[in-house]
Amino acid sequence: MARGNKKPAATKAKPQKQSRPNTSKEIENSDSTQSVPLALQQKCLDIFQRALKPGEDDTKVLQEVKGHLYNRDFAAAFGQDDYLRVYASRWSPSRALGYLQVLIDVQDVLFQGSQASVDSEDQAYKTVCLGGGAGAEVVALAAWIHRQDDDSDVSPLKSLQADFVDIAAWQNVVSSLHEAVTTPQELSKYASAAAREANIAMVPGNAYSAKFDQIDVLALDLSNWQERLNQVDLVTLMFTLNELYSTSMAKTQKMLAHITDCLAPGAHLLVVDSPGSYSTVSINGAEKRYPMHWLLDFTLIGSQQSREDGDVPAKWEKLVSDESKWFRLLQGLRYAIELENMRYQIHLYRRLPD
Repeated sequence: MARGNKKPAATKAKPQKQSRPNTSKEIENSDSTQSVPLALQQKCLDIFQRALKPGEDDTKVLQEVKGHLYNRDFAAAFGQDDYLRVYASRWSPSRALGYLQVLIDVQDVLFQGSQASVDSEDQAYKTVCLGGGAGAEVVALAAWIHRQDDDSDVSPLKSLQADFVDIAAWQNVVSSLHEAVTTPQELSKYASAAAREANIAMVPGNAYSAKFDQIDVLALDLSNWQERLNQVDLVTLMFTLNELYSTSMAKTQKMLAHITDCLAPGAHLLVVDSPGSYSTVSINGAEKRYPMHWLLDFTLIGSQQSREDGDVPAKWEKLVSDESKWFRLLQGLRYAIELENMRYQIHLYRRLPD
């Protein structure tokens, strides 16, 4: 709940141990090892504070949004600009920190053979964030670029181009957050010379471009996907895929097939979602509930039997998989609204040559 205090609450529930698949490499621990400095995490929260201005006055609107979400009336929940701003200021900050940690956890795999980070200083790393309108990915990617500049052990991203795609009208949220990460904070006219010198943007504007497209991804045809995914290095589905499955199993499977057809070899698909997500599907005439990660594997890399028989050449390689992980907030973070830890499952795939 939004309580308007300055201290984030710690989620007390403990993660349950899950059996892990052995078909892929795994991130070492079931909990993310915090490698993001407290100062950078706080800077991310300050970005949300500055761009979206959350506060106690949002309590009534927040309760209305929660009511629509509880009733699964997403058209109403995301149908007003004020609802979108309040939603993004409430749920996106903690997710942005979690997504930043996810990107750092998998970056060695992402950069392995990446042409954008290796071959040319002028070639941007291109990312498409499906369902990425609420702003968490906007700030997480900016902080990820910032982190590369501070880490000499990692091939730095020279620049990043991001396309945020969502069915709701998130344009104002995306543009406000992108402006906040690419411009210095406005200082008081009484600020010291030292404060002014230290006041720089999280990332330079020429290092991070962002655009937003209001589109129903389940309605795109192959030609649309071909244009959108041309030379893209990374596609993300952050807490989006299971909602798409719930909307239409057939259309979601078709969307994944289009993504497979359109991404170049070496590109990656990163899926983060709620753990324990299930969807009902009919396979060979039998209707059954399947875990989301099983459906994803079945679509991208085929059944276990087909892989063993070698009947169908694999188009994807699964690199990382964990069915239950936690991102826990650091003590000392300050934000106008109570924040929450993030529990998630993660799956990372690399497109193979045909």
